Amino acid sequence: MTTASLDLQAAVFARLLADADLLAALGGPRIFDGAPRGTDFPYVTLGAAGQADWSDGSAKGGDVSLTLHVWSRQGGKKEAWAIAGLLMRLLHDEPLALADHQLVTLRVAFAEVRRDPDGITEHGVVRLEALVEG
Repeated sequence: MTTASLDLQAAVFARLLADADLLAALGGPRIFDGAPRGTDFPYVTLGAAGQADWSDGSAKGGDVSLTLHVWSRQGGKKEAWAIAGLLMRLLHDEPLALADHQLVTLRVAFAEVRRDPDGITEHGVVRLEALVEG
Protein backbone atom coordinates (compact mmCIF):
# COMPACT_ATOMS: atom_id res chain seq x y z
CA MET A 1 0.00 0.00 0.00
CA THR A 2 1.35 3.45 -0.91
CA THR A 3 0.91 6.66 0.98
CA ALA A 4 -1.90 8.83 -0.33
CA SER A 5 0.52 11.52 -1.52
CA LEU A 6 2.48 9.04 -3.68
CA ASP A 7 -0.76 7.55 -4.94
CA LEU A 8 -2.02 11.01 -5.97
CA GLN A 9 1.33 11.91 -7.53
CA ALA A 10 1.24 8.79 -9.72
CA ALA A 11 -2.31 9.50 -10.87
CA VAL A 12 -1.52 13.16 -11.64
CA PHE A 13 1.62 12.16 -13.55
CA ALA A 14 -0.35 9.64 -15.63
CA ARG A 15 -3.12 12.16 -16.35
CA LEU A 16 -0.65 14.79 -17.55
CA LEU A 17 1.28 12.37 -19.76
CA ALA A 18 -1.99 11.28 -21.39
CA ASP A 19 -2.95 14.76 -22.60
CA ALA A 20 -1.98 15.57 -26.20
CA ASP A 21 -2.47 19.35 -25.77
CA LEU A 22 -0.08 19.48 -22.81
CA LEU A 23 2.51 17.34 -24.55
CA ALA A 24 2.29 19.59 -27.61
CA ALA A 25 2.76 22.71 -25.47
CA LEU A 26 5.81 21.13 -23.83
CA GLY A 27 7.26 19.82 -27.08
CA GLY A 28 7.06 16.23 -25.84
CA PRO A 29 6.65 14.29 -22.59
CA ARG A 30 8.68 16.74 -20.52
CA ILE A 31 7.05 16.02 -17.16
CA PHE A 32 9.47 14.94 -14.46
CA ASP A 33 9.69 14.08 -10.78
CA GLY A 34 13.14 15.64 -11.04
CA ALA A 35 14.24 17.13 -14.38
CA PRO A 36 17.48 15.75 -15.79
CA ARG A 37 20.28 18.29 -16.15
CA GLY A 38 20.15 19.98 -19.55
CA THR A 39 16.43 19.38 -20.12
CA ASP A 40 15.01 21.54 -22.93
CA PHE A 41 12.47 24.20 -21.94
CA PRO A 42 9.56 24.27 -21.36
CA TYR A 43 8.93 21.47 -18.89
CA VAL A 44 6.94 20.57 -15.78
CA THR A 45 8.27 19.12 -12.54
CA LEU A 46 6.49 17.59 -9.58
CA GLY A 47 7.36 19.57 -6.49
CA ALA A 48 6.65 19.47 -2.79
CA ALA A 49 4.00 17.06 -1.55
CA GLY A 50 2.43 16.84 1.87
CA GLN A 51 -0.12 14.79 3.71
CA ALA A 52 -2.11 15.30 6.92
CA ASP A 53 -4.58 13.03 8.66
CA TRP A 54 -8.24 13.57 7.77
CA SER A 55 -9.74 10.52 9.44
CA ASP A 56 -13.18 10.90 11.00
CA GLY A 57 -13.41 7.89 13.30
CA SER A 58 -15.26 5.68 10.82
CA ALA A 59 -12.97 6.05 7.81
CA LYS A 60 -9.28 6.74 7.25
CA GLY A 61 -8.55 9.80 5.20
CA GLY A 62 -5.89 12.26 4.22
CA ASP A 63 -5.57 15.88 3.22
CA VAL A 64 -2.93 15.81 0.47
CA SER A 65 -1.14 18.67 -1.26
CA LEU A 66 1.00 18.53 -4.39
CA THR A 67 2.82 21.36 -6.12
CA LEU A 68 3.59 21.38 -9.84
CA HIS A 69 6.24 23.66 -11.33
CA VAL A 70 6.30 25.04 -14.87
CA TRP A 71 9.65 26.17 -16.30
CA SER A 72 9.84 28.37 -19.43
CA ARG A 73 12.48 30.48 -21.13
CA GLN A 74 10.41 31.72 -24.05
CA GLY A 75 10.52 35.31 -22.77
CA GLY A 76 7.59 36.81 -20.92
CA LYS A 77 4.96 34.97 -18.95
CA LYS A 78 2.68 33.87 -21.80
CA GLU A 79 4.07 30.35 -22.31
CA ALA A 80 4.33 29.61 -18.58
CA TRP A 81 0.73 30.77 -18.00
CA ALA A 82 -0.51 28.76 -20.98
CA ILE A 83 1.05 25.59 -19.56
CA ALA A 84 -0.12 26.39 -16.01
CA GLY A 85 -3.61 26.92 -17.44
CA LEU A 86 -3.51 23.50 -19.07
CA LEU A 87 -2.47 21.94 -15.74
CA MET A 88 -5.35 23.69 -13.98
CA ARG A 89 -7.87 22.59 -16.64
CA LEU A 90 -6.64 19.00 -16.60
CA LEU A 91 -6.64 18.56 -12.83
CA HIS A 92 -9.25 20.80 -11.16
CA ASP A 93 -12.18 18.61 -10.07
CA GLU A 94 -10.74 15.73 -12.12
CA PRO A 95 -11.99 12.33 -10.85
CA LEU A 96 -8.62 10.59 -10.94
CA ALA A 97 -8.45 6.89 -10.13
CA LEU A 98 -5.91 6.19 -7.39
CA ALA A 99 -4.34 2.75 -6.98
CA ASP A 100 -4.73 2.32 -3.20
CA HIS A 101 -7.01 5.19 -2.13
CA GLN A 102 -10.29 6.82 -3.11
CA LEU A 103 -10.13 10.43 -4.30
CA VAL A 104 -12.87 12.56 -2.71
CA THR A 105 -11.93 15.97 -4.15
CA LEU A 106 -9.09 17.47 -6.18
CA ARG A 107 -8.86 21.24 -6.49
CA VAL A 108 -6.38 23.79 -7.76
CA ALA A 109 -5.79 25.90 -4.67
CA PHE A 110 -3.26 28.37 -6.06
CA ALA A 111 -1.40 29.32 -9.23
CA GLU A 112 1.16 31.97 -10.10
CA VAL A 113 3.93 32.74 -12.58
CA ARG A 114 6.99 34.72 -11.56
CA ARG A 115 10.46 35.47 -12.87
CA ASP A 116 13.07 33.09 -11.46
CA PRO A 117 16.10 34.63 -9.73
CA ASP A 118 18.28 33.72 -12.74
CA GLY A 119 16.53 36.56 -14.61
CA ILE A 120 15.72 34.47 -17.71
CA THR A 121 13.40 31.70 -16.54
CA GLU A 122 9.68 32.09 -15.90
CA HIS A 123 8.57 29.84 -13.07
CA GLY A 124 4.95 28.80 -12.76
CA VAL A 125 3.54 27.21 -9.61
CA VAL A 126 0.27 25.26 -9.46
CA ARG A 127 -0.70 23.92 -6.03
CA LEU A 128 -3.23 21.09 -5.76
CA GLU A 129 -5.22 20.12 -2.67
CA ALA A 130 -6.95 16.77 -2.42
CA LEU A 131 -8.99 14.81 0.08
CA VAL A 132 -8.58 11.04 -0.09
CA GLU A 133 -10.00 8.07 1.78
CA GLY A 134 -8.43 4.74 2.49
